Amino acid sequence: MQNPPTVAAIIVAAGRGQRAGGGVPKQWHHIAGQSVVQHTLDIFASHPRITEIVLVVAAQDRTLVDTLTLPPHASIAIGGAERSLSVLSGLNAIQADYVLIHDAARCCVPPDVIDRVLNALQTAQAAAPALPVTDALWTGEHGQVTGVQDRNCLYRAQTPQGFVRQLILDAHGTHAEGSADDVEVARRAGMDVTIVQGDARNLKITTPADFARAAKLLETRMDIRTGNGFDVHRFGAGDHVMLCGVKIPHSRGLQGHSDADVGMHTVTDAIYGALCRGDIGQHFPPSDPQWKGAASDIFLNHACALAREMGFEINHMDCTLICEFPKIGPVAAAMRTRMAQILGIDIDRVSVKATTSERLGFTGRGEGIAAMATVTLIKGAAS
Repeated sequence: MQNPPTVAAIIVAAGRGQRAGGGVPKQWHHIAGQSVVQHTLDIFASHPRITEIVLVVAAQDRTLVDTLTLPPHASIAIGGAERSLSVLSGLNAIQADYVLIHDAARCCVPPDVIDRVLNALQTAQAAAPALPVTDALWTGEHGQVTGVQDRNCLYRAQTPQGFVRQLILDAHGTHAEGSADDVEVARRAGMDVTIVQGDARNLKITTPADFARAAKLLETRMDIRTGNGFDVHRFGAGDHVMLCGVKIPHSRGLQGHSDADVGMHTVTDAIYGALCRGDIGQHFPPSDPQWKGAASDIFLNHACALAREMGFEINHMDCTLICEFPKIGPVAAAMRTRMAQILGIDIDRVSVKATTSERLGFTGRGEGIAAMATVTLIKGAAS
């Protein structure tokens, strides 16, 4: 059986465009939680048909690459003084059968646009997405309309533009300078270019207003989930309690099949709840003797790993311990530190606090400890 063709994506991020403001090139601005170029990288990194990525950056921006999360199949190339030289630098860094050339400032490209370009390349030398011009077109001078332009057969060009790699490499070697885009380079070299359906969401950030449009698009594509947890453990014999991973000396202990860490159990259930994957008892049945006396970080680590497997990041955790004693205030900072370590997030995204029930109910009578927790999970915009 013949192997499928390999596909490389060249993301061009070497431009110095400043019309968007902010003092840095637009591709390094941050929207929806990360840089424009990171959003673009994530889209192509998650596409199953792309086997290689080359990010082309300006030499003066090389240190900014350290702020990015690069996928394993990505590499860096240094761009030139104009776009065509940057593309040529990327082309010289790949060996794939097909290449997609994409502007980093188009950070909202839908995956199905990429698919349409790749599908067209199965029978074409080159393919590119575009949208028909639907507005009336005028010519003008000095703020006055001077005429009307026929809009028939006019298209708004988009990227990624796809090519047979060797053909576009040869074309750039002879006709690159002064070209508006790679389709122009291809056509100068005599290549036929197939038009595929573009997408209005595939906007190119150019002005400050475009950032707000792009952020709104990215946020609507994010999967944000909230999960809640609640748990209770009664007091029994013992000389300490485990709460949120911290051992606290106490005249009594908490009863439970594991180490009875009610705080950690609650957070674990909150994560399972956000994932819609049951509760802690389904994953670690209390009837199973292997979990007797087990450290509760085993359970929380499992929930965190499951979240990552499903493509989610833990963004925030808030846990409230409800008890008359022991006093939580003196050890709350240690609890936050331990929970942040297990969750793999910054401590400023972890909250652990306590309250009493004003001596009402079982917690007020000192019969046990209850806990409630909320966690927020986010699956990125490229998903």
